[in-house]
Amino acid sequence: MKPAGSLYRKMALLLFVLLLAIGAAFFGLLYYTSNAYQQEVMQKLNLDLAQHLVESDSLLTGDKVNQPALKNLFHQLMVVNPSIEVYLLDRTGKILAYSAPAGRVKRDRIALEPIKRFISKSASYPLLGDDPRSPQGSKVFSASPISRDGQLQGYLYVILGGEAYDGIAKRIADSYALRVALWLLLGALGVSLLFGLAGFSLITRRLKILAQIMQKVSSEEKDERFARYSSDQHAAGDEIDVLGETFNQMADRIDEQVAELKRNDAQRREMIANISHDLRTPLTSLHGYLETLLLKDSSLDEERRRQYLTIANTQSNQLIRLVSELFELAKLDSCETMLNVEAFSLAELVQDVVSKFELRAEEKGIRLLVDRQPLLPFAYGDIGLIQRVLDNLIENALQHTQRGGQVKVSLNADSRHISVEISDTGSGIPREELPHVFDRFYRLDKSRKTSAQHAGLGLAIAKRIMELHESRIWAQSQPDRGTTFVFQVALVSN
Repeated sequence: MKPAGSLYRKMALLLFVLLLAIGAAFFGLLYYTSNAYQQEVMQKLNLDLAQHLVESDSLLTGDKVNQPALKNLFHQLMVVNPSIEVYLLDRTGKILAYSAPAGRVKRDRIALEPIKRFISKSASYPLLGDDPRSPQGSKVFSASPISRDGQLQGYLYVILGGEAYDGIAKRIADSYALRVALWLLLGALGVSLLFGLAGFSLITRRLKILAQIMQKVSSEEKDERFARYSSDQHAAGDEIDVLGETFNQMADRIDEQVAELKRNDAQRREMIANISHDLRTPLTSLHGYLETLLLKDSSLDEERRRQYLTIANTQSNQLIRLVSELFELAKLDSCETMLNVEAFSLAELVQDVVSKFELRAEEKGIRLLVDRQPLLPFAYGDIGLIQRVLDNLIENALQHTQRGGQVKVSLNADSRHISVEISDTGSGIPREELPHVFDRFYRLDKSRKTSAQHAGLGLAIAKRIMELHESRIWAQSQPDRGTTFVFQVALVSN
């Protein structure tokens, strides 16, 4: 449904107001320029009118008005052009006589500055002078000095459009030419408005489509087309296309995040189920043996009592290990973990960790080897957390290697990292299981069965530690030939 205050309506209203203002301004300018042009033409055509009138009769004799000559002049002008008004002025601009009807003249004096400019021929036209019939009005005129024996006696001031001209000016608004111009202007504005509305409709159409897509997404109405918005439209490459592409990218990220949340929720449920199982099994066993000791303490011999206590101690150690790993993983996932990075010798650290597992490897009949380049550079990281990764990987390798097998730790350096490889000769990991070995509580059900002492958190902890070091860890494996885990530690920068 189209909203009441849609962008299209606002743009259409703005265009209508703008065209209306342009039309009014254009018509006003046309009326003003045509009027000014008519005045200019009239004044230029009558530049010498006043001079000819002065030369035809002697209108002033000294300071006296030649009434017969003036009366004859007024009569001739009324016959030739009734719209012309003649005023006889003295040297100061005072009106001495005029041809206008009595009582219509509102001024008794005319400003001489425009008259002098007109006589000097230096003015630009149209040149306006005082209108005697209006206290503030002005009109085009013709003027000429009246001289006798070289002495200035006054001026003849001719208004080229009297009240009759005013009436004509008012009737111009109803003239055929102005009506045609007005209708042409209205037609042009109407056509411009239609083309403008059509253009706005084309522009806003894509915005409407994008708005509808956003509304469907916000109302949880999934529409697969929004991801193909830009490809479905013509490649205009304007801001609307950029907005659509940005929305598509945002929607894709939201979909990925929703899918990730669903996966995390599924993993959380699985983790809770695994934790419950891993906690219940040793707790049940521990409780059973302790209860047996309490009920049959007097009837048990020393060897059987010690056997039960050893089993209970093993189960309690398993619980301690599981809780410790859960706490460690939760701490690594939180924002409280701060890396204590420093330069250290990774070769020495590997040697110390391997020495710690030599006795266990010997008991299981497994060869534990170290292969490293000579003169390895110093690594840069949290030595305690890197040691935890080595512990988890070597322990994992020993756990899944059969008697007579081999576990080897190799160190190799390049220009940026030291790569650590822990490889074993165990049964390997199936290819379809390989991407999941770092998942929390992951266990292989067939080829690499995990003992009850491990909950499947060691590799998850190792992965999280490497993520904190902005590095990565990965696994390579071939069934029945063994598995290799590889991680990288940054070198000390020069």
